[in-house]
Amino acid sequence: MALNILKLCVGADSVEDLLQWQAQHLGHWPAGRAEHITRMWPKRAEEVLDGGSLYWVIKGQVLARQRILALEPRQGADGIARCALVLDAQVIRTEAAARRPFQGWRYLAAEESPRDLPKGRALETALPASLAQALAEIGLH
Repeated sequence: MALNILKLCVGADSVEDLLQWQAQHLGHWPAGRAEHITRMWPKRAEEVLDGGSLYWVIKGQVLARQRILALEPRQGADGIARCALVLDAQVIRTEAAARRPFQGWRYLAAEESPRDLPKGRALETALPASLAQALAEIGLH
């Protein structure tokens, strides 16, 4: 079963911000792909590469995901080895799921991952984080 990665989308206030940033960097990646560089290489790489996605936390809520296509080594300007999460360029919006801030990234089991939004709901605005959290606590979201 696929294992996902959960990551804060630092500096983004919305999914549109993520889309805009990735559009500005398209020339740096092969067609149909995007990359996110991280310091740590996943120890559970085989599970992540078995259909896993990178779930983006934006302003305290999981709002989108991108399928992870590969993990590739990258060397930073400082000479430190890093891991490139090679992503499908398609950003898939998900149901909002509140998450507290954390550093780095976390594994996210498939059964705990927010569902994709149906195509007709893809442009909906997410609920405020406090309301989404309150609904989740009573089992309504």
